[in-house]
Order: sequence, then C-alpha cells, then structure tokens
Amino acid sequence: MADITGDQRIQSEVLEGLATAVNHRTWFVELAVPYLGDNPIEIGSGLGDYALAWSEHLPRITATEADPDRLVRLKERLADHPTIEVRQMLLPHSERGDYSAAVSYNVLEHIEDHVAALRSLRDLVRPGGAVIIIVPAFQFAMSPADIATGHVRRYTKKSLAAAMTEAGLTVEKIHYANALGLIGYFMATKVFRLMPKEGPMVKIYDSLVLPVTKAAEQRLRPPFGQSVFAVARVPG
Repeated sequence: MADITGDQRIQSEVLEGLATAVNHRTWFVELAVPYLGDNPIEIGSGLGDYALAWSEHLPRITATEADPDRLVRLKERLADHPTIEVRQMLLPHSERGDYSAAVSYNVLEHIEDHVAALRSLRDLVRPGGAVIIIVPAFQFAMSPADIATGHVRRYTKKSLAAAMTEAGLTVEKIHYANALGLIGYFMATKVFRLMPKEGPMVKIYDSLVLPVTKAAEQRLRPPFGQSVFAVARVPG
C-alpha cells in the first residue's frame, strides 16, 4: 500500500471549504451518474458529499477513505444512510471486486504510481464496468496549494488517457471541464498564493460564474479546463 501524501489537516480544510461550492459539486455529480451502474465504489470519499449525492440515484454505493481520521468522520456522517457502505481503502492495492463502477475524484494526482492505482480500480470493477476519474489539469497550474495537499502531478487529456490505457482500460470519454475555473485557480493559488478554502471568492464563483460555465460547456467542449474528466471501460 502507498503512503497517504500531503498534509492531512490542510486537505481536510480544503475539503470543508470546497463543500460550500454546491453548483460545482452538482455538475460533477451529474457527469458520473450515467456510468455508475447499480453498485459503484467511490475511492477517496473525503467528507462524503459526492457519495451522498450519488446515493440518491442508486440502490447502493460504497464510500471509502484512506486517512483514518477522515474515515471516522465519514462513518459518523453516513451512519444513517443504510444504502451507503463505508470502508477504508488505499491505492494501489491487490483486492479484486465485482462493483459496477469505480469513481475517484481528485485522488489520482496524489499517487506516485498512478498506473498501478488505475489497475487497482480496474480490478475492483466487473467486465464492462466503468472507471470514472476527475483530476486537476495542466502542470503549469501546479501551485503551493497543490504541493501542500500532496499533489505529485497535474494532467492533460493525453497524459491521463495514456495512464488509463497502460493500466489496461479502454478510454470511452475524456474532456476538460470548468475552463474559467482554471484561470481563477491559477490566479488565486499561483499568483496570489492562496489556498482554495471557503470564502467570498469561492461563493461568488460558484453562484455566478459556474452556472454560465457549465451551460457553455454542455454546448461546446473547451480546449482547456481546471479538471480532466474521463470514463474508461474494463475489458470484457
């Protein structure tokens, strides 16, 4: 098993701050829903916001967390939701499963051997099922905030597709998401060296800018974005 990278306290603070970005989360929830199937597993559930949202669309979902302290909080928060199982999981691992899909948002960038991590996700999913990934985009945007939270890389569509293919997955869909978010993130974290925590900037962007960005990107995929979204299939 790999070590948990990054300052766990800072990671938790960032998760708590970004939990207020409701429109952003709703958008990214919707991206994954068509591919989740009936019994997916989420790797790196954090505070459980995505697992809770997805559980409204599913008969069952498994939420996981690597950090022991966040795992305790996750179990406490989801204790009253019988359709959500909670367990600890680190990537990479040697476990095999029969889940309908594995979904992992903003986790792969923390892991040195990301191909091994993707193979671990593949092995959790039944043939024909999906591996659904979101990662931060573009190495030029690597900032002190990335380093503090344990990011070892940022991605392009090409680099993420190459890693998924090397892991034995068949890429079905891959595109950038949240183009204006990349500009805002670069200015806030690289130029002004701020952490992406709760505050007026996050609220203003989420309430005013994000809905316009989402609507535009549903019509036309941008050539860049704050994140890369990808769906790959486990070969039959």
